Amino acid sequence: MSESDLLLIIYTGINQFHQTPSREWFETDAVLRVSLGNFLFFTILALLMIGVKNQKDPRDRLHHGGWMMKIVSWSILVIFMFFLPNGIVSFYGEHIINAETISKFGSGLFLLVQVVLLLDFVHVWNDKWIRYDEQFWYIALFVVSLACYVATFSFSGLLFHWFTPSGHDCGLNTFFIVMTLIFVFVFAIVTLHPVVSGSILPASVISLYCTYLCYSGLASEPREFECNGLHKHSQAVSTSTLTLGLFTTVLSVVYSAVRAGSSTTLLSAPNSAPAGAEKPLLPLNKMDEQEDKKEESRLVTYSYSFFHVIFALASMYSAMLLTGWSTSVGESGKLVDVGWPSVWVRIVTGWITAALYIWSLVAPVLFPEREF
Repeated sequence: MSESDLLLIIYTGINQFHQTPSREWFETDAVLRVSLGNFLFFTILALLMIGVKNQKDPRDRLHHGGWMMKIVSWSILVIFMFFLPNGIVSFYGEHIINAETISKFGSGLFLLVQVVLLLDFVHVWNDKWIRYDEQFWYIALFVVSLACYVATFSFSGLLFHWFTPSGHDCGLNTFFIVMTLIFVFVFAIVTLHPVVSGSILPASVISLYCTYLCYSGLASEPREFECNGLHKHSQAVSTSTLTLGLFTTVLSVVYSAVRAGSSTTLLSAPNSAPAGAEKPLLPLNKMDEQEDKKEESRLVTYSYSFFHVIFALASMYSAMLLTGWSTSVGESGKLVDVGWPSVWVRIVTGWITAALYIWSLVAPVLFPEREF
C-alpha cells in the first residue's frame, strides 16, 4: 500500500462521504488545505509582530531567526489541516470553513496590492530618470516608452489572431481586446493633455501590463471553448502560466512587503513618539548626537506585521492560481489557472489597473489642495 493510498484512507475516515469524490477533487481540496495552513501560519506571525518598533524588541529575533522552530510549527500546522473534518457536505465544492471563499477575497486584496505597487513603481521610475535632467535619460525614457508601445500593439494583434478565429462568434473576446486598446489610447490622451502634463513612460508601461492581463485572461478560457486559439497547446500553456504566475507572485510578495512596509506611513512600523517630539533641534553635545544616531539605527525599517500579512494573502493567491479560482475541476482537469473565474479575475484586474492609473493622473487636477 502506497503512502498516498494510506493518506486517502485516513482522510476518508475523518470525513464521511456519500460518494467518494474524484481524484481531482482531492487534489483541489489538498491545495486549499495547504493554503489554509500557510494562511494561519503567517497570520499568527503577523499578530505576534504587531507593535514592533525597534530591533531591541525580543520579537525582532523571532522575525529574523528561529527558522527551525518556524519550519516545525509550519509543518505541524499544515499537517493538522488534513485532519480537520469537512462537516456535513451536501455537494462537492464547499471546503473547510469556506476556505475557498476566503481565499478568493484575500487573493483579490493581493492583486490590488500588486496593482497599487506597480503604479507606484512606474511613477518612481519615471521621476527618478527625469530628475537626472540629462539628455541621455530623456532618450532612455523615449526608447523604453516606444518599445512598450510597439510591444503593446504587436501583442494586441496576436490576441486578435489567437482568440478571434474566423468562422466563430467571438464577440466577448473581441470586446476584451478592444476595451484594452481603448484604455491604451485613453492613457496616452490623458497623459499628454496640457492640464495633466504627465509622462509617457508610465502610460506605456501600464498599457503593456494591461495588454498582458488581457492575454492572461483569454489564455485562461476553457480549452474546449471554440474561441480559444491556444486550446491545441493546453498543457504547454498551463505550464508556462503556472511558472510565470508563481515567479511574479514571489517577486510581488517580496517587493510589496518591503516597499509597502517601509514607504507607507499607515503600514510602516509605529514609532513611540511623533517625529521630533523628544529629540531636540540641536543636540547638547556629541554624546547625545551619537546616542540619537544609535537609537535611529535600531528602528525597524518596515512593518514586520504587514510583511507577514502580505505572505498570508499570497498564500491565498497561490491556491487560487493552482485551482483556477474555482473548485469546479471538471472543466479544466489538471490544467492550472483555467476556467471562466480565472478569465474574469484577470480581465477585471486589468480594468481596475486602468481606472487607478487614470485616477492617479486626474486626481491632482481635480483636488489641487490635496497631496497625492
